[in-house]
Amino acid sequence: MLTLRRMLLLTLLPWLAFVFIVAPLLYRRGARLVAYPPAESDAPSVSVIVPARNEAETVGACLALLMDSTYPRLEVILVDDQSDDGTAEVARALAERSGGELRVLEGAPVPDGWLGKPWACWQGYLASHGELLLFTDADTRHDSGLLARAVAALETERADLVSVLPRLLMRTFWERVIMPQVMVLLWLRYRDLGRIARARRPRDAVANGQYMLFRREAYEAIGGHEAVRGEVVEDLALAQRLVAAGRTVFLARAEELMETRMYRNLAEIVEGWSKNLAIGARATVDPWLRPILPWLLAATLLALWVAPPAALLGAIFGLGSRLLAWAAAATSLSIAFWLAALKRFHAPIGYALAYPIGALLAAGLFARSAARGRRITWKGRAYTTAGTVWTT
Repeated sequence: MLTLRRMLLLTLLPWLAFVFIVAPLLYRRGARLVAYPPAESDAPSVSVIVPARNEAETVGACLALLMDSTYPRLEVILVDDQSDDGTAEVARALAERSGGELRVLEGAPVPDGWLGKPWACWQGYLASHGELLLFTDADTRHDSGLLARAVAALETERADLVSVLPRLLMRTFWERVIMPQVMVLLWLRYRDLGRIARARRPRDAVANGQYMLFRREAYEAIGGHEAVRGEVVEDLALAQRLVAAGRTVFLARAEELMETRMYRNLAEIVEGWSKNLAIGARATVDPWLRPILPWLLAATLLALWVAPPAALLGAIFGLGSRLLAWAAAATSLSIAFWLAALKRFHAPIGYALAYPIGALLAAGLFARSAARGRRITWKGRAYTTAGTVWTT
């Protein structure tokens, strides 16, 4: 018969696995962009396309750093997606001093069947001239050597698309408790960056829309952003289309060379993740799992990170006292894991104590995203997305 101690150990296996197996996986290096020395000659021309809607607070710094790049042959195109906060004015002021290096395009109204970001990216592509195309977000910050190293990686790896993982900035309480919950799930799904470059099934491919460097020929061969015009997770859809066409996606870590802050408050986090969590998650798994996956992830977050501290509180106040030892052990292991995870994601480790709040809210975001289906709202616009997923 199992002793009480062995039974307790068995029931703690999931949390022990996170501490001793998953936490070390978060620190696996994978490919690092700094390992690719920039080419000294024969640099292909690059068109840098920045779609922007209501990014007046961030676009100036982003464009200034892009134009500070050491890369010898580039043009920067800012596509203003009908902003009403002064984004275009900030960009035009920089353009006047850029000597023609920066152009500002006034985006046309979004056509039926398109989402705003793919439409802005497509307009930038149509106006571009570069042999390579870099799509990057207006809330990113680039080191002056980032582009040169990305081009070197593209050539060295003979890839059709190079994408990078930047350092994620988290400033507020809500960012620091919710964002790591989502980041851990993404890291678990794509824990082996090398496997992405070897992917033969579209659902195993991924890219980060904050930085996507394409060979122009490959981008055009898969139809570019026009082919994913109704996709809210357009970066994932583009990567999957490349792999479906027998092309190669290369993903590298670039925390030393790039940083971004995705969302700035709780409202942005809720709106941002609600639009793409369910659709994105479903596109990465086998067809039979897709209908239930967002709900399964929400339930898993609650079971792993909310149930033990809830049981511990109940036992402390005399409800379910028999669970005290298990709940205390599971909660302690959970805190140990989140200490390691927050350190990995460059967030203050003291927020590990608030992990149940983050898990509860992240579970709610998965449920909210699944319940909304293909109806999304983002930056003042309402859409019905294509929500395409691959079947292979």
